[in-house]
Amino acid sequence: MSTSTYTVTGMTCGHCVGSVKTEIGKIDGVTSVDVDLATGAVHVQSAAPLADADIVAAVDEAGYEVAV
Repeated sequence: MSTSTYTVTGMTCGHCVGSVKTEIGKIDGVTSVDVDLATGAVHVQSAAPLADADIVAAVDEAGYEVAV
């Protein structure tokens, strides 16, 4: 099991959170996505380590950005 944390910018509501969770959840191997709207923290659990580029692409697809 692997856990990674990212900071996503631009989320302002529950719908934003849902969009990010849905897109990241589509990545093969993802078992859990937890989003803290107040801080922008996104905790991703997966069966194996994920490529950061996959997370960035999923967040971009949802309409937001991963802070660098």
